[in-house]
Amino acid sequence: MMGAQKVVLEGNNINKIFGYGKTRVHAVKNVDFKFHQREIISIVGESGSGKTTLAKMIMGLTKENKGEFSYNGKSRDLSSFRKRKAYYKEVQAVFQDPYAAFNQFYKVETLLWHCLKLKDIKVSKDEAYKLMAEACSFVNLKFDELYNKYPFELSGGQMQRIMIARIFLLQPRVLIADEPTSMVDACSRVIILDMLVKLKDKNNMTIAFITHDLGLAYYLSDTICIMNEGEIVERGSAESIILQPKNSYTQQLLSDVPKLKEPWSLD
Repeated sequence: MMGAQKVVLEGNNINKIFGYGKTRVHAVKNVDFKFHQREIISIVGESGSGKTTLAKMIMGLTKENKGEFSYNGKSRDLSSFRKRKAYYKEVQAVFQDPYAAFNQFYKVETLLWHCLKLKDIKVSKDEAYKLMAEACSFVNLKFDELYNKYPFELSGGQMQRIMIARIFLLQPRVLIADEPTSMVDACSRVIILDMLVKLKDKNNMTIAFITHDLGLAYYLSDTICIMNEGEIVERGSAESIILQPKNSYTQQLLSDVPKLKEPWSLD
């Protein structure tokens, strides 16, 4: 089904090496991928597999040593401020630590105002507040209670929902979600995942979901890519990866997914 959709973002032969000489670490090796419109694609692997490094390269936060990214059918060019701004209007990220992503000197109002500036939305102050309040309402927060607060005054769950309110305002075509629920409680986790899916449907957005949790990937994804030691070792539909894994590393990850006893019992 995804093959019939338009390719929005593509990577060809992507490589990243850290260090020099004998201390070199090949973090990402010869990775190819295609993200299709409206697809949720999960990149799954353990810590150190290279998935976050790949996410940072997609965002242009880390420079690849080799390979090429294409966006909307054209080679990606981030060589100037103007070109980076145009790219970030359409490709955005939510990272696992919202406190690290949030400028500690910005209040909520300032953070959301910068989103409107990035999108070149020219509105009055009253109209801007209305848009920011709508974004907060989407993530079940009240703007009039939070707009004047700094990050240290908010919980992790509130912070992550504000990060998603940013996405509501920016309406990107592609969202890189790097372990966005790893620092929140189980209740907030479900809420945040539900918000991401609603955003995807509302804006025809593509989501690349970076996670170590194969069960979570199955719940969310159209496509799953398994990453190990910098390489994508297996990819396919969520159903085929879970029910018919071919790679031994995928099988190992599956063995770590908790299962209920059959038949279920209290023993």
